[in-house]
Amino acid sequence: MNIAVLFGIFFVLVMLSVPIGVSLGVATSVTMVFFSDISLTMIAQKAFTGLDSFTLLAIPFFMLAGNLMALGGIARRIVNMADALVAKLTGGLGMATIIGCMFFAAISGSGPATVTAMGSIMIPEMEKRGYDKGFATGLTATAGTIGVIIPPSIPFVIYAVAAGASVGDMFTAGLIPGILIGVALMLVCYVISRKRGYKGMTSAEAKEQPGLWSTFKDSFWALMAPVIILGGIYGSFFTPTEAAVVATVYSLVVGVFVYKELTWQIWIDALKATADLNGLTGLALGFSMAFASYLTIEQIPNKIAAAMMSAISADWMLLLVMIVVLLIFGLFVDNISSCLILTPVFLPVVTGMGMSPVHFGIVMTVALAIGFVTPPYGVNLFVAASVADLKIEKISKAAIPFIAAMLFCLLLITYVEPISMGLGRIFEAMG
Repeated sequence: MNIAVLFGIFFVLVMLSVPIGVSLGVATSVTMVFFSDISLTMIAQKAFTGLDSFTLLAIPFFMLAGNLMALGGIARRIVNMADALVAKLTGGLGMATIIGCMFFAAISGSGPATVTAMGSIMIPEMEKRGYDKGFATGLTATAGTIGVIIPPSIPFVIYAVAAGASVGDMFTAGLIPGILIGVALMLVCYVISRKRGYKGMTSAEAKEQPGLWSTFKDSFWALMAPVIILGGIYGSFFTPTEAAVVATVYSLVVGVFVYKELTWQIWIDALKATADLNGLTGLALGFSMAFASYLTIEQIPNKIAAAMMSAISADWMLLLVMIVVLLIFGLFVDNISSCLILTPVFLPVVTGMGMSPVHFGIVMTVALAIGFVTPPYGVNLFVAASVADLKIEKISKAAIPFIAAMLFCLLLITYVEPISMGLGRIFEAMG
């Protein structure tokens, strides 16, 4: 009964547009009052101690770094380099958008930030070159999901804290899946572009653009950002949290002294945007810790795991059921909140199957990332609609082929374990 009340209250409040953090806190409080003898002070204690984490400091710093890079000229130069590499191919500008999202993902760790940074530059440019505006916007919204898959990823940090996994291992495991999804999206872009006649840049147009070497020189410091961040993490020069601080300092220095586009006002705007977003995230994080603690005390995850494993004997079917639940959750609840709610529920199931928590973390993140581009929640759709001034319905329709490609990649990542875990094993073998 307490399980039904807990999740029932939560979903009713979410449907009434109550903030996720408040919904979690109220659902936990009401259930504790009527179904347990636990003091309500536990909620405040767990909310506070849950946020008292060095690892979680990575979140605001990656948010700030992403905002500074989007506003300080780094994002635009990443796009310029991607455009110079593939602009002559069929659908080249669309593929350049996807490549740009992959590079920016390796800096910001955020899906909506990636859509904002890339969309404001590439959607008008694609429209200018004859691309359908809905297609251009749907492509950008979907490619923006890579922002939470290619490390450093904010949801990876959240999952690692919730599951007790290593953030570094999550970052290592997410690299190949992120590249796989990027390649799949580029293949879809190429097929559709060829069918619709979205040709690459002509020789005459190419002559009017800066050469590849010139573009590379101008973009060098922008391209060095992911190299420094990921290289530092994988090379054990600094922790993921320290990498977030390095990313912020690097974006500030390059934006002010190299590209000279980062003004005092932009710095203030970036701080405000980061504070607003981190405040919402922190509220959800704090109350989710209390929510998870109550689940653990009442042994609800173990009960759900036992019920699922007794009802479904085949491991592959259990995984498929969990994927479906994750996809449905992603329709209504944001990535971070879904991760915090479902991790304590599903973790006993996957560990009972012998699945690595790190591998499942990648599966969960990819599945929930699809929720960024599926209505009614679909935060990437709303961001892209705002950037392009286009209706959600048109963007959603255009995004369907790209979502299908992501679903195919999700199944591969789920059932072909080396895609996620192979790189980590190579690093271990190298010592």
